[in-house]
Amino acid sequence: MKYRRPHHRRRGIARAVGSAGVLALALGVGMTPAMAAGKSPDGPAATKAAVGQPDPNTPWAPANDELPLRQKAVQPQALTSARTAGSGLQLTIPAPTGQHSVGMVGLHLVDKSRTDPYVPGTKRELMVSLWYPATATSGHYQAPWLPSVSGAHFITGHGMSPQQVTLPKTAGHVLAPVKTSLGKLPVLLYSSGLHSDRAVGTALAQDLASRGYLVVTVDHTHDASEVQFPGNRLEVNRMPSGTHSSDTLKVRAADIKFVINALGKISSGGNPDAGHATLPSGLSKSVDTSRIGMFGWSLGGAAVANAMQLDKRIDAGANLDGQFFGTAPSKDLDRPFMLFSSGNHNRNNDSSWRTMWSHLKGYRVDIKLKGAAHLSFSDYEYLVPQWAGLTGTSQATIQQQYGTIAPNRAAQIQRVYLAAFFDQKLRSKHNTLLDGPTNKYPEISFVR
Repeated sequence: MKYRRPHHRRRGIARAVGSAGVLALALGVGMTPAMAAGKSPDGPAATKAAVGQPDPNTPWAPANDELPLRQKAVQPQALTSARTAGSGLQLTIPAPTGQHSVGMVGLHLVDKSRTDPYVPGTKRELMVSLWYPATATSGHYQAPWLPSVSGAHFITGHGMSPQQVTLPKTAGHVLAPVKTSLGKLPVLLYSSGLHSDRAVGTALAQDLASRGYLVVTVDHTHDASEVQFPGNRLEVNRMPSGTHSSDTLKVRAADIKFVINALGKISSGGNPDAGHATLPSGLSKSVDTSRIGMFGWSLGGAAVANAMQLDKRIDAGANLDGQFFGTAPSKDLDRPFMLFSSGNHNRNNDSSWRTMWSHLKGYRVDIKLKGAAHLSFSDYEYLVPQWAGLTGTSQATIQQQYGTIAPNRAAQIQRVYLAAFFDQKLRSKHNTLLDGPTNKYPEISFVR
């Protein structure tokens, strides 16, 4: 089957609405009485905030991952309006800085061994994007930041219309051939924040791909706010009320293990896509499942520890400002791990990080980015300041949620330190950036 661009068909939209139910974004989903009383359901390693109401006293808690949302109800007719989009504000994200062009392909994966934990009676389905160094990108169009229907849902949920804004193009050229001259590519997996889409990690993912990695960004269906499947089917956040963050992390860890299994099929010459969609030329010979790393932001950062404990094939992990939950931080982990925090968050004021740090028995590093806030580790860092005039978001609010560091500077620093960590642990390339403070990046401090 050849790759096809998504088409906006009215009947496809109707199916999307029917399968997703009421298309409304609810930040308070998953709130439990214990959490409302300020008690964590996840044990002593966790602080007060979990899945539930935003906690200004714990800004790095996953409940704050949706602060940019305007909480507008999304009406079905809004999803058809993307057909006329393109005349409004054109949003952008930073271009990759590595030496390679970037290819991209999206895959629809169905785990027939698992039932969806949030929608009983259905098999667990995932959408993932593979980002990789590419050659001969001419003739391969650049993938959108989000596909058409999910993009319209995202924009409308943020209090705008597809006529007002156009989501970014990415650097990923769809189905461009893999640059096989690089040999087998180390794999990096990405998990995003609570109820956020895999798209919010695009700037980091495509940059790492341009540096020679195969990066797989994962949407955790019915946890993510919107996931578009083939046929323009839209699935939205359907996480049941009362879901504990520790349970959510178990689901994410199982998702990651399944994705690694799917990569194994590709490396063996198979095609795990449910519709047997076309794979990029050279992909099967380029997947190195003997070198796997994982990184994630917020709840996705916490999921890295859970996934590493579930699956020993993950050789190294990095948590971008994510609070840990459940028993994961109190279990020993003997593989390399990076803690990468915003300016006001670290193990000095997060007991879950202190606990995790004491159980890291392999290489470990703990760095802090001065001037950054919790949302600085997502693509919102670049997008929200661009659309602020449309949503009435003040500069004071932007600084509160994203910190004082310039977005491009935040992106540059995150990229070089993540690459330094994974280069050292997956490619055996030592980087002096990890040895200690440097005048080149004075915003980074090491927590000893």
